[in-house]
Amino acid sequence: MKKITLIFAFAALISLQSQAQDTDKNGGFGLRGGASFFNFGGDDASGNDYSNRIGYHFGLYHSLFIGNSFAIEPGLFYSVKGTQNDDFANSRAILKYVDVPVLFRFYLSEGLNIFAGPQLSFLTSSKFEGDLFGSTVSFDTESVSNSDFGVLVGLGYNLPKGLNLQASYNYGLSPVFKNSNVDVYNRGFQVSLGVTF
Repeated sequence: MKKITLIFAFAALISLQSQAQDTDKNGGFGLRGGASFFNFGGDDASGNDYSNRIGYHFGLYHSLFIGNSFAIEPGLFYSVKGTQNDDFANSRAILKYVDVPVLFRFYLSEGLNIFAGPQLSFLTSSKFEGDLFGSTVSFDTESVSNSDFGVLVGLGYNLPKGLNLQASYNYGLSPVFKNSNVDVYNRGFQVSLGVTF
């Protein structure tokens, strides 16, 4: 039911383009991808030896300009998150999600913008890995919640020919592990390059 609701919300936001006043010529569909640097945050993660794990993200978005300074931008992305633990086994969590953000952008100048918005994520796979005796040991886990909710904040800049750069911070608000009182959340930075068509 949540997925159906999201699809309808996505379609509704896209339909706003026909009603938006003074639509900017840089609006439209685009592709974006880049590097992710995620870690576990929260009170129960602060005392552990967790460090940022490098992952990636890629997907599509649709910029809907309303006036010259404001845009709504729903998107759909595949994202690899998780964490690294600096222990003897170099253990790590690899969590893969489909992210559905809805960003609200405010343009401070022709290209420079700030943005924020909610993001709902759906888990596609989760596993833990470790390096033992020269080989990698891996196992899937069902302890990770099937969905995740957070907010994104960031800074973007539009370049010529539809290109854009952005840096964002993902602040997870839903616990990573289900059926648990452990206060652990997905938190991390993303650096992205995009192109709007």
